[in-house]
Order: sequence, then C-alpha cells, then structure tokens
Amino acid sequence: METVSKFIFFILTIFFVSCSNTRHLPPGDALYTGASVKITDKDMPAKMKKTLKEDLTKLTRPKPNSKLLGMRLKLRFFNMAGDPNKKGFIRKFLRKFGEPPVLLSDVNLENNAKVLKNNLENKGYFHANATGDTTVKNKKAHATYTVQAGPLYTIKDLFFPQDTASQLGMAIKNTASKTLIKTGVPFNLDLIKAERLRIDAGLKETGYYFFSPDYILVDADSTIGNNMVNLYVNIKSNTPLAARKPYTINEIYVYSNYTLSTAAIDTSHEFEEFYKGYYVIDREKMFKPNLFEHVMQFKPNELYNRKDHNLALNRLINLGVYKFVKNRFEVDPYTDALNTFYYLTPLPKKTLRAEISGNTKSNNNAGSIITFSWKHKNFLRGAELFSINAYAGSEVQFSGRQKGFNTNKLGGEISITVPKFIIPFFVFNTKGAYVPKSYARIGYDLLNRTKLYTLNSFRADLGYTWKPNIRMEYRYNPISVNYVQPINVTQRYTDSAKRDFTLRKAIEKQFIIGSNATYTYDAIIDDPDGKGWFVLTNLDLSGNLAGLITNPDLKKGDTIKFFGTPYSQYIKAEADVRHYMRLGLKTIWANRIDVGFGYPHGNSYELPYIKQFFIGGTNSLRGFRSRTVGPGTYIAPNADSTDFYPDQSGDIKLEINTELRQKITGILEGAIFAEAGNIWLKNKNPLKPGAEFSKDFLKQLAVDAGIGLRFDLQILLLRFDVAFPLRKPWYTPPPTALQEINFKSAMWRRQNIVFNLAIGYPF
Repeated sequence: METVSKFIFFILTIFFVSCSNTRHLPPGDALYTGASVKITDKDMPAKMKKTLKEDLTKLTRPKPNSKLLGMRLKLRFFNMAGDPNKKGFIRKFLRKFGEPPVLLSDVNLENNAKVLKNNLENKGYFHANATGDTTVKNKKAHATYTVQAGPLYTIKDLFFPQDTASQLGMAIKNTASKTLIKTGVPFNLDLIKAERLRIDAGLKETGYYFFSPDYILVDADSTIGNNMVNLYVNIKSNTPLAARKPYTINEIYVYSNYTLSTAAIDTSHEFEEFYKGYYVIDREKMFKPNLFEHVMQFKPNELYNRKDHNLALNRLINLGVYKFVKNRFEVDPYTDALNTFYYLTPLPKKTLRAEISGNTKSNNNAGSIITFSWKHKNFLRGAELFSINAYAGSEVQFSGRQKGFNTNKLGGEISITVPKFIIPFFVFNTKGAYVPKSYARIGYDLLNRTKLYTLNSFRADLGYTWKPNIRMEYRYNPISVNYVQPINVTQRYTDSAKRDFTLRKAIEKQFIIGSNATYTYDAIIDDPDGKGWFVLTNLDLSGNLAGLITNPDLKKGDTIKFFGTPYSQYIKAEADVRHYMRLGLKTIWANRIDVGFGYPHGNSYELPYIKQFFIGGTNSLRGFRSRTVGPGTYIAPNADSTDFYPDQSGDIKLEINTELRQKITGILEGAIFAEAGNIWLKNKNPLKPGAEFSKDFLKQLAVDAGIGLRFDLQILLLRFDVAFPLRKPWYTPPPTALQEINFKSAMWRRQNIVFNLAIGYPF
C-alpha cells in the first residue's frame, strides 16, 4: 500500500511540477492571465463602483484560461500533449480535454477600451473615457484598464407623440401610463430598448399586427443641463403604411391534418367544413371540427391581439396530438382584414412504450420496475387520450435485520382524458395557454410483502385538471373511490400485529369514497435562478355524503358497512410550502414546512391507513429511518426487536426543513441541513400512550441535522446524505439525544447515524 502511495505521489509531482504553463509559449509572447478595471472617480459611491467594476471586467476579451481550485488544469493537459505536429491517441485525447493557452498577442487593448467606453455611455456616463495597459512578469501578462466614468446622467422627462391626428401616435400615447421609464432614474440604453418592446407589445394587443419596435425612435436631449436628459418617443418617418393601422380578423382556416409531402391536397378547399366561424380542412376526417371550438381564441371580426395569437398556438400544442403547429396571417385584398391560417401536423395516433427503472434506498432496499403503456391520442376523433398501463416491480432487502422481507408489485390502469370540461347541464371553457381536461380512470394494484402479507387495491377517479398559467394548476376529483383488501396475511405478521396495534391498520379492509382537490403553485418553473415559492395544497373528503344518509357513530358502536367493509369518513387537509432563496451565484437556501391535519369522524376513529401521514426517511427527517418517528412521544415496545416493522402513522403532521445548498465544482454540490417534525393521532388511543395531539406538540418534535453531497449528472441528481438525531420525541423528560452524541462510540454510530442514498433533492 505504501508503494502505491509513493507511486501516485510521484506521478502527481511530475504532473504539477514538470508541466509548466509557460514552457511552450511562442517566443516573445506571454500567457494572458486576465484583466482588471480601475475606476478613478473619487466621488462615486463604493457600492456603485464595485458593481460597475465587476460589470466592466466581464466585458473584456479574451477570457483567460479556466481554473479549477486555483489551477489551470486544462492548460496543463494541453501542454502535456507536447508538439502539436505530433500525433497519437493520447496526445489527441489530451488536446481535446485540454485548453490551448490564451496569449497576450490575442489581447486588443484599444478595442476593449472602446467596448468599456461604449458600455459606460449606454449606462448614462456620457463623458466616460477608458485606456488600457499591460504588465508582463515571468512570461505572464495581465491587462489593466483605467476608467474615468464622469457624471451620471438621469432622466428628467419622457415625452410621447403629441400628434392627435395620427391613429398610431394616439395608440402609443395611450400606453404611457405603463411606461418603464421613470423620472429621476439613470439613463440606460437597455431600459430604452425595453420601453420600445413594451410599446410594441401594447400595440400588438390593439390590432397593430405589422408594427415593430424598430419603428420607434427615442431621441435623447442631454443639453438641458444639470447632468439630466429629456427623452422623446417618436415614430420613424419610414414606417410602412401597413404598420400604421390596426387589423381585424377576417376568415380562419384550420388545416387539421396537414403534412408537407401532401400539402397541395391537404390545403385544398374542396374538403373544407364551416363550423361556428372556422373553416376546417381535413380530407381524411381525422379530427372532429368541434375540437377547435374549445381551443381557438380568435373569432371573425375581432381586433387582432398577440395574446390570443399566442394562446391559440399554445393550446394547440398542449393538446398533445400535433407534432408541428404553424400559422400565418394574410391581408385579404377585399376586406383589408387578416385571414388566419393554421397548419397542424399530427403525431402518430398510437404509441407503445416500455420503460425500466431502478432504485436504491437507504433502508437497504434495492429494486426495479418495468412499465408498459399503450396510448391512443385521438381515440374518438376529438384529441381524446386513451391509455392502458401495466407495471411489475420488486424491491429486495439485501442486508440488515429485515433481510428477506422483499416487496413485489403488480398493477395496471385504464384511463381516458378529454381536452375540455365535461359537466352535466353546463358548457364553459377557460382562457389560457392550457386546455382544461376531464378524465376517468380505473386501476388495480397488488402488493406482496414476502413473509408478511398481500394486499389487493381497486381504485377509480373521475375528475378535472386545468392550468390558468404555467405556474398554477388545479386538480379536482368529485368522485374518488379506493378499496383495499388483504388476501393473504402470514402467521408471522399476525403474531406481530397482536403485539403492535400499528401493524393491524396496514392489513385492515379500507373503503374510501369521496372527493379531493389539489392546488399547485410553482414559481420556480420559469425562474432562471431557481428561486421563489412552491405551494402544494390538498383537500380530501370521504364518506361525508354517505354519512348524511346513514349517520353512523363509531364511538357508540354504530358502524355502517358497504360490501361488508366499513366506509371511511374523514376530512383531510395538507399544505406543503417551500421557499428557495439564492444567496449567491452558487448558493441556494431551501426551506420547507409541511402541515397536515386529518379529522376522522362518524364511521372512522382514525384516518384509513393509506391516507395517514408518515415521517422520517430520505425525503423527510433524514436523521431518522423511514416511518420510525411518532406518533407523538409513543415508541413501540418492540422497537429494538428484530421482529419490529417500522410503520408508524398519524392523523396530524408537522414537518420543517431547512437546507443550504452550495455548488462546489463541476457536477459536485454540497449541503448542510436541519429538520424537525412529528406526527400525532387526532383521538386518544389507549394502545399508544403519548400519541394524541396536545398543546405540548412543539416539545414533542423530533430534530436532526446532517450534511450531504450531490452529483448532478444532468439526466439525474444522485444524492448522498448523512444525518443523526439531535432530539428524540420519546425522550421526555431529558436527557435529550443531543446529550447522548458520541461519535467515538461504535454503538452510538450504529444506532443513530443514518445514511441516505436517493435520486433528486429532498424538496
């Protein structure tokens, strides 16, 4: 082992010492190491000077050779390849992986100085000046740019066109209330460009289809004194006539089965069908014309606006049946209005797909699942999606005291989704880029836990989903049915269930019939910095309508059964709120609070097992193994036994997580985190002392902390977290788990340190 270490040390010594970054430079040249900017204005605030210096430095070219941990490793690899005229696989690999030296001769000081000066002028420093110089030492060169910014000009007034006789001028003036340019702000060319885009966007909403921001001229008058400037918005004199007037929609043509190879016949009006204001051309009758009634936004004789233009395209794309969606507008020579044409190329109607996935869990489970799906994307000629899915999978316990207790899964689902609301006695549609959908589905699942039990599960849903925008989504199931039945329970599990009441719930018959609704808000999905809020809320009701009819009361022994099984009666609500804050270019602070409350009543004393809350594990409290915490201060009498199956559940949940994520280098990320939480029962259970929710719930929170490494492999993020408890809720009163911490003790480490291996972030 010592010999190997010496060999590795020898190789590294050769790599870092013998491969000089300046050895192979051309004669008379030097290695360019970068640039710095010096601002000489003494009256400029320090914070403004720092920001301006950073912005200007980024503009200098070329960029020096990249560094990793302070070393130019890619340049070293390139130099290891030696003479560029020599060939060979290793040399080719080193040159491809490496990076050629950036030389002083590549630097154009004069051009960089002009770029810095122009950038300053665009930011309101109209009297700016910049010069550049280089210093060379030991064949390494550095560029220094000296900048005198001068006074910063601010905006005094903004004037819009005053020509009341011009329809276009009045339209531009009518947008003035939403201007981005405010009095007193520094002059900035980017702000003026944004204002032109804003004006253009406003005009597009009022029929000016052919207008462009390039037709807007903003004149600046910097002669008014006091380092101030007046801005004047004008229309260029060469603006074409077509761009000066608004347009209405004339006729709308939808080529719903268009292909480029048969374009001539696909666009023949011989096959057109007029339906509620639209001409639908589909020679093969692949799609029903009424499909577009719920998708299109334009109506004949309406004023053109870009919002409806984009919404129609997005809704057509989100139908999921078209490969290509194109449209164009053409001025009708007789009406001087816009004829609208949509060219829609369908996807294949039927698809068959097989998918295999694998997973490894920190509880020593490893498994895989194979899924088969068959889909028909135009089942009833109205873009209805009909799908049949089937899956089979297995998870193996490969070590630990539960070795051999494997899990096998088998199931399937049939569903149909229609791209509109289907509601008896009502017909309405939504505005937005996403088409509302109605769906119905039925499914079956078989769960077999080797040596323990086998469960049958039948489920059915009837519901709706719609998205007002990319951030928000609603899902509502007015009818949701779930029936769970054990078909085989081993004697071993039966004996364990007699000792632990929790295990009985897992094999109880469960019949759930009710409604549920989900609301999701995701501000991160379209934020380039990955910051913002994420909110997921859920409301689940079961047995309430049946309860009004039958009026059961379990506490009095009055239980109502359907098909020989008591139906569940409860109200359940949950809110998962997350916030992501960026603290720097490579640092994100992520926080989550998950609150859930279940109210069992009437026919139920607790929530059904499949609806209860659980805590602990790779995506929850990572310092505790999955489902080992709670409820409350309760701990199973046989928790340390080899026959103990952790499966603690509750009706109420509170969980708080905070995590600081830091990008280290390349694909490697690090994290530190702390978490707290627990679950409780709504009603008192004599078999679980301390499990009932009480006013002392904050004193019963489990707390843990840990560190983690993440490997961002693009297609997935592999996460490795290590955590340990700081407080165990069943330790009341003290001593706390914090007082027990002893990293030197092998027994403490074995009982408390939890290793979590997972895919993706925990939240």
